[in-house]
Amino acid sequence: MPCADAAPSEPADHELAALVGRIRACRICRDAPCGPRLAHEPRPVVRASSTARLLVAGQAPGVRVHATGLSFNDASGDRLRQWMGVSREIFYDEARVAIVPMGFCFPGHNATKGDLPPRRECRANWHDELFGLMPQIETILVIGRYAQDYHFKRLGLPYRKDVRLDDVVRGWHPHLNLRPRLIALPHPSWRNTGWLKRNPWFDAELVPMLRAEVALILS
Repeated sequence: MPCADAAPSEPADHELAALVGRIRACRICRDAPCGPRLAHEPRPVVRASSTARLLVAGQAPGVRVHATGLSFNDASGDRLRQWMGVSREIFYDEARVAIVPMGFCFPGHNATKGDLPPRRECRANWHDELFGLMPQIETILVIGRYAQDYHFKRLGLPYRKDVRLDDVVRGWHPHLNLRPRLIALPHPSWRNTGWLKRNPWFDAELVPMLRAEVALILS
């Protein structure tokens, strides 16, 4: 007979941990791909817990993240943490911050050395179940169009394919009334430096709001 003060079991936590383990062991894009086979050994990168209230929803790991196995462990991550106003220590505290890209593995490079789109296998096989096991998420930072397309649609707010990134990001005010709240961001890659220069309102208006929201959700 168990002691009266024994900690109760938490089946939901175990279910989430088991799912994350299956994701990290996934080799679908190598063994049963939707389209061209992944050209290198898969290395799924994901961080999730049943306590994190903030979700960073990105695109797919870059080559450096693929090499290290650590999400946003690159210059893009440095810029993202600067936008959020958090340290690496806080950013990588899995109990507080979940990091779930649309593609779990580095997808490879295209002919111009840019990253290919996130692999479709991840969204098709894992995402709906994964987010169903994290109902505690209160705020989602939705980075890039692939993540925005999925999460806005998932929450009943699909947008037209011809809507510009500028308009999705600039339209943040009503999205803070959602549950969970959505904050759409451009990708923090150096490739978007020109976009940031052409849109000074991002640093002037959105970044202060983003930092306040992150500070509140992590407090």
